[in-house]
Amino acid sequence: MKYFKTYKKFNLLLLLAGAAYLSGCTKLDVAPKAALTPDNFPTTPAQFVLATGPIYTNFATGPGRTYWMIQNLSADENVLVARGGNWYDGAVYAQLFLHNYNADNGNIAANWSWGFGTISQCNQVLSLFDAAPESAAKTQTVAEVKTMRALSYFYMMDLFGNVPINATFGDVSDLGTKTRAQVFTFIETELLAQIPNLSSTTGSATYGRPTKYLAYAILAKMYLNAQYYTGTARWQDAVTMCDNIISSNQYELSADYLAMFKQNNGPAIKDFIFATPYDGLNILGMTYARFTLHPSLQTKYRMPYTPAGPMYTLPTFYALFNDVNDLRRKQYLTGKQYNNDGTPILVSTTNKGLSDAYNGPSPTAAVQHHLEFTPDIVFRNVATFDVGNDELANEEGYRNNKFYPDSISPVRDQSNDVPMFRYADVLLEKAEAILRGATPTQGQTALALVNLVRARAKATPLTSVTLADILDERGREFPMEGWRRNDLIRFGQFEKTYSIKTDADPNHRIFPIPRAEIQLNPKLIQNPGYN
Repeated sequence: MKYFKTYKKFNLLLLLAGAAYLSGCTKLDVAPKAALTPDNFPTTPAQFVLATGPIYTNFATGPGRTYWMIQNLSADENVLVARGGNWYDGAVYAQLFLHNYNADNGNIAANWSWGFGTISQCNQVLSLFDAAPESAAKTQTVAEVKTMRALSYFYMMDLFGNVPINATFGDVSDLGTKTRAQVFTFIETELLAQIPNLSSTTGSATYGRPTKYLAYAILAKMYLNAQYYTGTARWQDAVTMCDNIISSNQYELSADYLAMFKQNNGPAIKDFIFATPYDGLNILGMTYARFTLHPSLQTKYRMPYTPAGPMYTLPTFYALFNDVNDLRRKQYLTGKQYNNDGTPILVSTTNKGLSDAYNGPSPTAAVQHHLEFTPDIVFRNVATFDVGNDELANEEGYRNNKFYPDSISPVRDQSNDVPMFRYADVLLEKAEAILRGATPTQGQTALALVNLVRARAKATPLTSVTLADILDERGREFPMEGWRRNDLIRFGQFEKTYSIKTDADPNHRIFPIPRAEIQLNPKLIQNPGYN
């Protein structure tokens, strides 16, 4: 049983306790009673952990869809197309891909709510802890909560750049926009202060909660991007944070790359520094396969629902997988598709259903078509982001199957935990920082570090390495993990042209603050380039 289920159980207990409390208040002359009071909760280590449940349940709403969508669709990796008008949804997905998003985009608003909702939960839990007696459990749990708050601010800083800082529940005295540099300093200061009080224990005991190594991983990512975030390069600091993780000997590259992302992943994965757990029953919302897999794959993968499959992989991104020995190629479904017994997967349609361009004498004649994914994505109507809705259009674009579909879950929600920070990332970050000017440490060269990652994937070792090679290797290692946008910006590639995306406005490296949020809080200042 995955650790994270405990939180849901506790939330239910709190709801029941609250219901009992409210029912006792229907008579105004009766003093309310509740089992949980500031005098007895939280006091034990288990109670402190359980009290943090709302933080993690709120955080889980992002990686399962909200955050995953905005990061993956705004880079050169994936596109979520409209098909005969379906999935256009007011251009909320098209805008992400084309970089012409505005302050009314619902996906962007959902990310703001996700990040600041988690931050608010952190502040609320910290206020609950104020009255609790001092103990080692309290000290560590406070550090975990503040690290989760810092992590949420990191995502908000990366997505929106300039955001308000609030560290006290209920304090609305200073909700004005802070510069990205100010937010950077706040996160850095917070994390450095919490590291001594965070656990150095890894595995099932702390899975899904912050440890020292998560704090190091966030700082490594921040320092690697510091030149972009603040204007000051911090390459050596990035190496130092990477070394704190590497020298701990707590993590390693899991032997089986593809197995890391299956529905039974969890604390045993030594590559995961921090992951968001899902279980398909209690922690819902992780539905990647719904968007990436074709409807006719339902039977092969024994899925409890019919996937929609509007998310396609760009051919230029798949071209990174040019080494036939690289096992990471197997995360993609390409070409003709077959059942597990080797028989072809057939799509029952008509001549006209197969191709809307059919103009022969038998448009309604039945056709059995062998499912085949083709690389090119052709927009038949650019204005509506539409590729058409015949079967051939539905088979355009290779499909990513990294987070293997869950056949055990009774619903479309999957049990695949989603890694937010991985050991492979640390190795490639260190290699990149060295190439950008940091001094090598621990006898590790940039080339050796990159080849460690490639060796796990059975890819041919490189004989030399450049920054361009690092970007390409990151593309091969982290598809669907939400880092491509961040990488493209750092490497100066976010404004490049790909497919029908031509926007080159550097203001679009960060997203607009949602209009509704500015209406609620007039102290917010819209980011440059938006109105």
